[in-house]
Amino acid sequence: MTGPQRLDGPGDRTAADRDEHAERWWRRVPGGREHDRERFTLRARIGVLAALVAATMVLLVSAAAFLVVRQNLTSSLDETLLLRAQSAAESDLINPQLLAALPPAVLGAADLHIALIYSSGVYTSADPSSTPPVGEPELTVARTGQAQGGRTTSLAGEAYRVVAVPAGEGRALVIAQQLDSITRVVSRLGTALPLVGLGGVILAGLAGVAVARTGLRPVQRLTAATERVATTGDLRPIPVSGSDELARLTISFNAMLGALAASHEQQRRLVADAGHELRTPLTSLRTNLELLAAADRVDAPTLPAEDRAELLDDVRAQVEELSHLVGDLVELARDDDPTMTTEALELGEIVERALARVRRRAGEVEFDIHLTRWILDGDASALERAVLNLLDNAVKWSPPGGTVRLSMIPISPEWLVIEVADTGDGIAVGDLPHVFDRFYRADTSRTMPGSGLGLSIVAQAAARHGGEVRAGRAPEGGALLSLALPGRGVPDDASP
Repeated sequence: MTGPQRLDGPGDRTAADRDEHAERWWRRVPGGREHDRERFTLRARIGVLAALVAATMVLLVSAAAFLVVRQNLTSSLDETLLLRAQSAAESDLINPQLLAALPPAVLGAADLHIALIYSSGVYTSADPSSTPPVGEPELTVARTGQAQGGRTTSLAGEAYRVVAVPAGEGRALVIAQQLDSITRVVSRLGTALPLVGLGGVILAGLAGVAVARTGLRPVQRLTAATERVATTGDLRPIPVSGSDELARLTISFNAMLGALAASHEQQRRLVADAGHELRTPLTSLRTNLELLAAADRVDAPTLPAEDRAELLDDVRAQVEELSHLVGDLVELARDDDPTMTTEALELGEIVERALARVRRRAGEVEFDIHLTRWILDGDASALERAVLNLLDNAVKWSPPGGTVRLSMIPISPEWLVIEVADTGDGIAVGDLPHVFDRFYRADTSRTMPGSGLGLSIVAQAAARHGGEVRAGRAPEGGALLSLALPGRGVPDDASP
C-alpha cells in the first residue's frame, strides 16, 4: 500500500511548471502583477513621483518655516524683555519698597512678572501672584553682574520666558512673560502649514499627471503605431511635430518603418520575380516531359530518335537552367547573413580559376587577360562567383570570334579595379543604372538565356568585401563592367 500523496493535477509537475502555473494564476488575480502593471502606468508614476517630490519639499519648507518663525518670535520676545528689564534697572523700580508698592494690576495688564533677587537667594516682588520663575541662572546674574539672554521655564504648569539683568551690587532684576501668545501663533502655524502643504502636494500630483499626459503624447503615438504594425502590418510613418528628443525618436522610428517597408517590398518583389522566372522553364520542362510520356504509350505514334534526343537535350538544358536559377536565389538569400569566412587571398589566382571554368563553355570567344598580384581579405567562393558571372555575361554578349578583355588595374595602393569588357552591342544608357538590380533584364535580353541574377550577385559580393561595381561602355564598343575591391599590391620581387 502506498503512503499519502499530494494531488497536483494530471501527471507530475516540475518546479518550473508550478512556477509558470503560479505566474498565470497571479496575472489573473485582480491586483496581481499583470493587473498592477496595467493600472500603474507611466503617467501615474510621473504624477506620484511629482507628488512625492512636492511632499518632500513641503515637509522641508514647513519644518524650516516653523522653526524660523518660532525662533524669531522667541528672539523678539527676548529683546523686548531685555529692553524693559534694562529700563527698569535704570529707574527707581530697583528700590525694594517701590517694587513692593507697585500695583499688581499694572503688571497683570502688561503680562509681566518682576522680581528683585539678591545674591543670597532672597528675592522681592510686588505680589506673590506676580513673582516670576527664579532659579540658579538668575542667581548667577546677581552674583556675577552679567546679564542673562533668556530662557524658557515653567511655573504652575505655565511656560514662561525669563530674562535677568544686573540691578546694582549683588542684585539682579528678573522679568518674565508667559509664552501663551507665542504658543498660539506657533500652534496655528503648525496646523496651517500641513494643510497648505497637502494642497500643494495634491496640486503637484495633478500638475505632474497633466505634464505627463502632454509630454507622453508622442510616446503614446509611437506605442499606437507599434501596436498597429504588430496587428495589421501597416507601415505608414507617424507625423512628426517639434524638434525635441521625442521628435527625433519619432524620426528614427519612421526610418525604421521605412527600412522595414523597403525590406518587405524587396522580399515581395523577390518572390514575385523568382516565381515569374521559374514559371517559364518549369512550363517548358513539363511540356517536354508530357511529350516524352505520351510517346511511350502503346497506341501513340513512334517518336523519331532525333526528336527524342532533341527533347532530352531540352530537358537537360532546362534542368541546368533551373539549377543555376535556384543556386542564384540561394546565393541572394544570404544577402542579410552577416557571417562570412574571410582569409588572405591572392585575387589573381581566383581570377584564373574563374577564367578556367568559363573557357570550357566560351565557344569561339577569345580572351585578353591582364593580371596583377593583389592580396585582400575575403571569401574565395564569393569572389570567384562574382568574377565568373562577369565573364559569363561578357561571353554571352560577345559575338562568335569576339574578344573578352579582363584587366586587373591598381588605381591606388589600397584599391584595385577588375574591368571586364566585351565586343557586343553594349548597354543602353537607360539600362546602365539597373544592370546590377535583381531580375533586371533589358528589352534586348528577354530572349537570351539567364535569370537576371548574375550581376546582382556580383554587386552583393562587392558590398560584402567593402567594394563597389559600375557599368559603362568599353572602348571596344561593348559593355564595360568594373568591380573595385580594397586590398594591397604585391611587389614584383616578392616570393610567391
